[in-house]
Amino acid sequence: MPVHLFREIENLKKEILTLGAMAETAVRDATSAIENRDESLAQEVIRNDDRLDEMEVQIEENCLKTLALHQPVAIDLRFIVAVLKINNDLERVGDLAVNVAERAAFLATQPPVDISFDFQAMARQAQEMLKKSLDALVNLSAQQAREVLASDDKIDAMNRQMYLIVQDAIHAHPDQTGSLIHMLSASRHLERIADHATNIAEDVIYMIEGVIVRHKAEEYRAQMFR
Repeated sequence: MPVHLFREIENLKKEILTLGAMAETAVRDATSAIENRDESLAQEVIRNDDRLDEMEVQIEENCLKTLALHQPVAIDLRFIVAVLKINNDLERVGDLAVNVAERAAFLATQPPVDISFDFQAMARQAQEMLKKSLDALVNLSAQQAREVLASDDKIDAMNRQMYLIVQDAIHAHPDQTGSLIHMLSASRHLERIADHATNIAEDVIYMIEGVIVRHKAEEYRAQMFR
C-alpha cells in the first residue's frame, strides 16, 4: 500500500471511531435523561448534535478525496466504502438520540408514568448492540458483527411489547396519553438505533470478507442459536 494511502486510511479509522464514540455518548445520555427525568442532560444531547453532523460531513469529504486521489482497490476500497456507509448510519444514530432526548425533555416536565415495561433493559440492549458493532469495526471481527445481527430480534420484540403495554395503558389512564405516546416514541427510536447498529455490523462483515449479508440476517440468527 502506498504510504500516502496508508496515512489516509489510518486517519479515516481514527475519524470514524471518534464519530462512533460521539454517537455512543449521545445514545447513553439520551436514555439516561429519560430514566432520570433529566431535562438539562436531554438539552445537552440536542445541542451537541451539530458537532456530530460536522464530523459526519468531514468524514464523507475525506472518503471521497481518498477515492479520487488514490483509487484504492480490493480491501482498501471495501474499507472506504464501508466507512462511507457506517458514517451515514452513525449520523442517523445521532439524530435518533436527539429524538429520544426530545422525548426525555418533555417527559421531565410531566408527572411520572408508571408502566410495566423495563425501558432500561431496552436502552441497554440498543447501547450494547451499537457498542458491539463498533467493537467489531475496531477489532475487524466478523464474529462480533454476526453476534449483533443475531441479537436484533430481541429488541424488535421489546418494541412490540412496548406498543401493547402503551395501548393498554392509554385505555386505563387516558389522562396520561401524551406521556405514554412519548414513551412509545422513545422505544421506537431505540429500535431504530439497533437497526443502524445492525447495518454497521453488516458493513463490517462486508469490509472483512467482501460478502454482502444484509439480506441474510435470518440465516445468521439461526446459525447463532443452533
